[in-house]
Amino acid sequence: MTIIQSIILGIVQGLTEFLPISSSGHLNLFPWILGWQQMPDSFDVALHIGTLLAIVIYFWKDWLGLIIGGYNQTIKKKPSTEGKIFWYIVLSTIPAGILSLVLDKIVGKIIGDNLNLEMLLIAIALIVLGIVLYLVDEKSKTKTDYEHITFKQSLWIACSQALAAAFPGTSRSGITMTTARYLGVDRNSSAKYSFLLATPITLAAVIFDLKHFVFDASFFIGVFTSFVVGFFVIKFLMDYLKKGSFKGFAIYRVVIGLIVIGLYLFR
Repeated sequence: MTIIQSIILGIVQGLTEFLPISSSGHLNLFPWILGWQQMPDSFDVALHIGTLLAIVIYFWKDWLGLIIGGYNQTIKKKPSTEGKIFWYIVLSTIPAGILSLVLDKIVGKIIGDNLNLEMLLIAIALIVLGIVLYLVDEKSKTKTDYEHITFKQSLWIACSQALAAAFPGTSRSGITMTTARYLGVDRNSSAKYSFLLATPITLAAVIFDLKHFVFDASFFIGVFTSFVVGFFVIKFLMDYLKKGSFKGFAIYRVVIGLIVIGLYLFR
């Protein structure tokens, strides 16, 4: 992995991790399109350290409130919105993590080392989930917000992450936001809850792969780049969704998916 490649992939990770367009899909597509050697899975996870830091720093006040609220609700028996949501995230992450591991192993055995097949599946996932995202966002009526999410809603949103872990091109943020919108959560709250839910499961993936990391210049530059870009993308999306919709992201997914299918057939 060269320095230039790590910078480019860090930018790609930072741009696509939080937008509902699939970071794993883009991180697989870029080396394939540019003719690079496919990066190891450990470098993919390493880049998530940067975007994980971006989430923690951007939402540090929220996380501080959630942790204090969770402590007060459990130890001091003082219920609060923050305490409720903290335990929703914790309890929802456990089955979501187990389901992610199971689906990842099943799909991994099906695809194997067939790189072209993987690119085709990424393209299909980009198109299909792009259409689903648009339709759900347009037709769903807003019924609740971040503060009033129920445990049932939290569990469905969290478990939907498993599809993204198993199928590159699905988009973790995309599928969780789509699920949240389907359940009647407003756009801004869907994005915020999606990012908070991503924190523990991403942290677990980083810790699990820690022994495989190669701590060289490419590693640190890639992580730093994904952190900086990711932080500003979170800010952009949280501001944009106060009034904007997911339509543009859905169109982008379909266009990129069609381009990849064209390249697949040409090659």
